[in-house]
Amino acid sequence: MSGPRHADRPSHTEGSPLDPDQLEVAPGALHETVQGWIPQLATEEELRIALEKAFDYRGDVTLTLKDDSKIEGYVFDRIVGNSLNNSFVRVIPKEANQKLKIAYANIAALSFSGRDTAAGKSWEAWVRKYWEKKASGEGVLRLEPESLD
Repeated sequence: MSGPRHADRPSHTEGSPLDPDQLEVAPGALHETVQGWIPQLATEEELRIALEKAFDYRGDVTLTLKDDSKIEGYVFDRIVGNSLNNSFVRVIPKEANQKLKIAYANIAALSFSGRDTAAGKSWEAWVRKYWEKKASGEGVLRLEPESLD
């Protein structure tokens, strides 16, 4: 066996540079609540930021186009170009099965109109519910996802 034995390794005591209580810990992911938000789209940068958040959103958004038509649906993709004319958002409309490709330049307004289907549903909440059911003696428990509605 090569290398030092565990007992021969230096110990790290409180206050040492490698004390785990003193090490910097990266914060967890912050999930911003945007449901119901209607962002200002005064600048190109504001439009790009809002559409990036729409892409990350797990609910429907309403896009108002410059011709005053409205499209409500789920943003499932975006193509970011160097201008608004060659940047596109791809949407599955709520009332249709076709996918639409809309240039950023054609978007006048954006609203996070739909419910965020994953809001409040974390792994920790799911595990807690699972163990509560198990502790109560509730029937056969299976590992299945919850309905999003």
